[in-house]
Amino acid sequence: MTTIEITSPKHAAQMYAGALLSSRKRPGAVKALKPVTYVRPAVKLDAAEVAAYAKVCGFKPEAGVPVLYPQMLTFPLAMEFFASEYCPWPAMGTVHLGNRIVQHKKLNVGDVLRVEMRTGELLAHEKGQIFTLEFAISRDDELVWEGTMTALRIGVKNPVGKEYASALSADVDLSCQTTFSAPADIGRRYGLVSGDMNPIHLTAASAKLFGFRQAIAHGLWTKARALAAMLPRQPIEKAEVTVEFKTPLYLPGRASLWSTRQVKGKQPHNAIFEVRNAKGDKPHLRAQLAYTPAE
Repeated sequence: MTTIEITSPKHAAQMYAGALLSSRKRPGAVKALKPVTYVRPAVKLDAAEVAAYAKVCGFKPEAGVPVLYPQMLTFPLAMEFFASEYCPWPAMGTVHLGNRIVQHKKLNVGDVLRVEMRTGELLAHEKGQIFTLEFAISRDDELVWEGTMTALRIGVKNPVGKEYASALSADVDLSCQTTFSAPADIGRRYGLVSGDMNPIHLTAASAKLFGFRQAIAHGLWTKARALAAMLPRQPIEKAEVTVEFKTPLYLPGRASLWSTRQVKGKQPHNAIFEVRNAKGDKPHLRAQLAYTPAE
């Protein structure tokens, strides 16, 4: 296993230059991803950066470090991978199909974390090749957060691996809990706090260059915005969230949040939820949540 240490992440312009240059790669089938681990050895949870992320996603200050925030720390590592020889396909045109995170212990502003990303497995999909990236975040040598990104490279013929299957059931009765807006500038605002300045999220003009009629919201912003409405206004000790992205949320737009009733009491709270369009007849994402509030 090759290990690559990243002590100074590249600026957004440098990362996207690398992503654009990766378009010279020729998509095709591979038997497995080359084993490689990218590491940020010491990342401090900065109060201002956490607060900026929380504000743009709708989390209240008293909730502390949002459970999805650590994913932001992995973004520079993913971009390094996409631009490298270890990723066999171009970054542009790769679809974020799903995402799973597990928080094992509450994180705090000021924590110094070790952030790792390694290549995962390949799965076959009717539209191309799925691959996974695995994330692990530790504090004082203890694993406190981990995640999996599931990505689809459309158009790869004869994909390898076992057949991809959804982990979430659509056969569940959900009720509408609330609605929320996705402003025209949310892609730019979220991009500034996450580092993800993909042109498909920024303006209608830049999105059209990549085949979208309008800019679309980041899937991870939509996921975070839904969790901000579902989680309590207090820190979370443990959480597990699995999401599958379904259809784009065009900007500006309005979305509706649908979920099962959450369990009350001292046991972990559980829910299945969807973010749908304003009419409630088309899902943008489907997800499952379990969490335990901090004492």
